[in-house]
Amino acid sequence: MTTLATRAPPPGLPAKVASLPPNQTLYVTNLPSAKIQKEDLRTALYMLFSTYGAVLDVVALKTIKMRGQAHVVYKDIQTATQAMRSLDGFEFFGRPMKISYARSKSNIIAKLDGTFKIASASTAARVEVTDLQQSIFNAPVPGAPAAAPSLPPKVPGADHGMADAGTPESRGVKRPREEEEEEESDQDVAMEEESESDEE
Repeated sequence: MTTLATRAPPPGLPAKVASLPPNQTLYVTNLPSAKIQKEDLRTALYMLFSTYGAVLDVVALKTIKMRGQAHVVYKDIQTATQAMRSLDGFEFFGRPMKISYARSKSNIIAKLDGTFKIASASTAARVEVTDLQQSIFNAPVPGAPAAAPSLPPKVPGADHGMADAGTPESRGVKRPREEEEEEESDQDVAMEEESESDEE
């Protein structure tokens, strides 16, 4: 008698699929990415894959890394396997789909069976923080009382302001309005009135 781990995969499955254990989530590739909007793609995939059983979720992203790919989540493994066998190579919007089992369990299945865990800082990718970033993060909160920044002491007589800026004669003179601009604005109004009278 053979156990499940030692049994050979069913014939007819590609070698890549045979190496992955059966899963409720299918990984679909070779999807059109430029021809169709994300929501339309999700709806079309849902309509196609739901003919084989209850589809819980369709994840289709348009990011550079994930375009042309989708994950379809079924309620059970049997319907996922049936859909994979039937639709692998199916021409979808002019391109043959490539379908395999997903590498891991989807979040929606993990939430349903109670094994979902939120990624913590220890499991997430660690990012190296530079000194500049650290100084920005450790900066005081705006509006909070903080130590006054230390400025160099002011040297008397070192200020080189404009000497004549204080007198009214040296300040800028306002230009008078030119009469030509007023005449042009009158002509614009007259032309509008003429065009209205032509229409009547």
